[in-house]
Amino acid sequence: MIKKFFLFTAYSFFLSLSFLSTAEQSSELSADFQEKVKSISAELRCLVCQNQTIADSNASLAVDLRNQVSRMLRQGKSEQEIKQYMVERYGDFVLYDPPVKERTWALWFGPFLLLALAIAFLVSNQLKRRAEPDSALNSADREDLRALLRGDKDQL
Repeated sequence: MIKKFFLFTAYSFFLSLSFLSTAEQSSELSADFQEKVKSISAELRCLVCQNQTIADSNASLAVDLRNQVSRMLRQGKSEQEIKQYMVERYGDFVLYDPPVKERTWALWFGPFLLLALAIAFLVSNQLKRRAEPDSALNSADREDLRALLRGDKDQL
């Protein structure tokens, strides 16, 4: 009976040691894996928040997308394949840094175009204001002002 107990204890000890070493290896792989998931997630935009990456967002869609990235990495897909899948499914907007192409010109050049239009409007408005005489005065009022400036108080 003591022999069986001793053998069982030794077997349990060695078995727990083997689990410990595999757990350490899997945690190292897990840390690298999690870093890879976080790296890819940092390049994808949260479609709900739109101002955060899916790595930073706690929205349920962002969590689902992170899980999907993790699942695709476990399936052996590359980072490029994962991004391509996300773009095919959600469009270029899902990329936090979308490529410059015809479909994304509005994203890249739209703000600059609006700024240029606003500046052009302000400049043209100022030029018109300077070119136009003060229309609040009629011709009689203008003559009275000229007379005051010349010092002709008798004409008033």
